[in-house]
Parts: sequence; structure tokens; C-alpha cells
Amino acid sequence: MHQPLTIVEVRVLGSLIEKQMTTPDYYPLTLNSLTTACNQKNNRDPVTAFNDTTVLRALDLLREKKLISTVTGTGIRVQKYKHVVDEQYTLTRQELSLLCLLMLRGPQTVGELRGRSGPMHEFTSVEEVETVLASLTNREQQPLAKKVPRHTGQKEVRYIHLFAATPDMKESDLAPPPEPARLQIITENERIDKLEEQVKTLQSEIENLQKKFSEFKKQFE
Repeated sequence: MHQPLTIVEVRVLGSLIEKQMTTPDYYPLTLNSLTTACNQKNNRDPVTAFNDTTVLRALDLLREKKLISTVTGTGIRVQKYKHVVDEQYTLTRQELSLLCLLMLRGPQTVGELRGRSGPMHEFTSVEEVETVLASLTNREQQPLAKKVPRHTGQKEVRYIHLFAATPDMKESDLAPPPEPARLQIITENERIDKLEEQVKTLQSEIENLQKKFSEFKKQFE
């Protein structure tokens, strides 16, 4: 089971997948190229304004979760990054393209996914998209996508990916997406929460060690 990803991690991972499939000659990506890919204004919802530091933090977390790797070697002067999602979850190109769209553009209908997937994979029909979505939602070990209920006024159901914590799809989701600055604050808060949990764990371990040391010391008094 993978650990839930943050907003920035999802965008970074989706951008790596997209560039591998659409511009293979320029893949893997440098940090600068990846930051640009995350913040591009087309095929992104919402549009973000991450800096290199934010993207690098996300890369470090994704590497810990074994979802990306670095590329080094002869002739490579700048460290580059690539995803290994397809290897980690044994995904087909069709499955990977749909997950990428859900990561980069949020909840979408079957029709939207088919219409937007062309640069990565040309689906022949809506039925083919539905079949691939079924393979993602019905995975025995761990589903990677989910169908969400229709909102008032919507004619079709939408799908979401499950790499992040499952969102609570309410009417409020029809509101405009948060501004880039708000997204930055959200991801920073998520990082701080994780650090605070780590500090609490370390403090508990230190207290246990101190207690054991005191008990050991008493044996010689």
C-alpha cells in the first residue's frame, strides 16, 4: 500500500508521467524542466506556481516512497528525474495515461478522459476508456482510481485517482480551485505536520532510552 501523496507530490508525479509519454526525447527531466512542467498553464487544473525548492522537497518524498528515481552517469552533467510508477504497480500505457490525466486535471468524466488522452494514448472508443478505468478501480490489491457520485446538475459520473487521500466530494467541490499561493500553504502545512509527528516519535524514543539507562545505572549504585 502506498502512502498518500501531497498536492505537490501528485503534480510532480503526473508531470513526470506526462513528459515521458509526450516528449520522450527530453525525458528524464532536470529539476528546472520539471518545475516548468508542473507550472505550465495548459493541461493543468489548477495552474500552480511552485518553485524549485518545493518541487525538490516533493521529489525527495517521492523517492522515499519508491515512486521516482534519479538518473546519473557518463555524459549527464545535471541530475535528472524519472518516475517508476508503471514498474511499481505494473501498469499498462493506457492505465498510466488515464492516471496521469487525473493527477494533472482532477476529477473527469469518461468522455473528458478520452478527449484529453490523445497525446499519450489514442483510445478508440469511450468503451475502451471505461474498460481501462474498471481495471484501475477493481485492482485486487490496491485500487488506483475511483468513481465518484454526480453532483447536482451533472449528467455524468466522474473519476478520481487514489494516490492522494480520497477527497470528500461535496457540492463545495464545484467552487473554483484554490489559488497557487493557497496550494503552497496547504502543502507547507502538510510538511510541517509530518515533521511534528516525527519529532513526537523521536521524543518518545528518547524518553524510553533515558528510562532504560536510569534502570541500568541503578544496578551499579
